[in-house]
Amino acid sequence: MSIESIAKRLVELCREGKFEQAQDELYSKDAVSIEPEGTPQAGTVKGIDGIKQKGKQFQEGTETVHSITVGEPIVAGNWFSVAMTMDITMKQYGRMTMAEICVYHVKDGKVDKELFFYDAG
Repeated sequence: MSIESIAKRLVELCREGKFEQAQDELYSKDAVSIEPEGTPQAGTVKGIDGIKQKGKQFQEGTETVHSITVGEPIVAGNWFSVAMTMDITMKQYGRMTMAEICVYHVKDGKVDKELFFYDAG
């Protein structure tokens, strides 16, 4: 699968809110996820099981997803990025709009790294 195909499929699944399906289909078992410092999920998670657990914790803390907007991917070599905005109500923080840049690295036909950039607060 080409990087363009992986990027398009990831965007398609994210637009449908199928984040775990995207991980099952497109991620390597040794993938790494990096969240920015100063955020509730700050730091690095290694391995697909850890990434899925991080997603589960996020879902458990989410009361309502009002909308998800995912932009078109921009591909450069083995990297691609996507702008994503979520209008969500978090149990602990209330309703918020979370705008982020998601950056992915692909190796051997699978996403092996994801990095997220957004403002905390």
